[in-house]
Amino acid sequence: MGKDKIRRFNENKTFDHVVQPNRAEAMEDFALKGKWNQDFFKNNNPIVLELGCGKGEYTVAMARREADKNFIGVDIKGARFWRGAKTALEENLDNVGFLRTQIELIDHLFAENEVSEIWITFPDPQIKFRRSKHRLTHPEFLRKYAHILKGDGTVNLKTDSEFLHGYTHGVIQVEGHKVITSSHDVYHPDNGEMPSIVTEVQTYYEEKFKALGKSITYIKFQLKY
Repeated sequence: MGKDKIRRFNENKTFDHVVQPNRAEAMEDFALKGKWNQDFFKNNNPIVLELGCGKGEYTVAMARREADKNFIGVDIKGARFWRGAKTALEENLDNVGFLRTQIELIDHLFAENEVSEIWITFPDPQIKFRRSKHRLTHPEFLRKYAHILKGDGTVNLKTDSEFLHGYTHGVIQVEGHKVITSSHDVYHPDNGEMPSIVTEVQTYYEEKFKALGKSITYIKFQLKY
């Protein structure tokens, strides 16, 4: 492991707004489950997750824009989300947290109806069939999200992958969920008005994909399990 990664991992340990349970701790009565508002944020504001948050650009950007909500970036790569955690600290954003864990454990870390909204930004589309169960919009993942989301909670998927966009639409249709907004190209002039958070905040990967001429797709939907 490089010295820079080690430094970031060690610095994460000093951040009060970074939570890093090991797998056993996550699976066995995780202390913050059902108590994120009470014990972590110390308010009753809605909780929004960014799953696979990478450097945490969306997590931090949403927190800047909506001070009346709490935001948690979730990723297994702590050295990567260190940047977002550091920025949140430098800007004194008290409505931001970061959680280092596998997303497959998400329903062990949040209680039923504890989360108001989920964002999934530029995940690996896992195109090979044998990897399909790892897609973050696979029905098994959606069931986990449905468990922790409030009844009117929503899921947002933003991706450059037309494959994942189409796959997710198919899952939504087959499973009986509800599409709220959908676009094959959020920046197309004939697309109509997109929510500002969709077009005004761009991750490192989004800027890279746009420069290559790739369309950026978006779906917002509700789960009906």
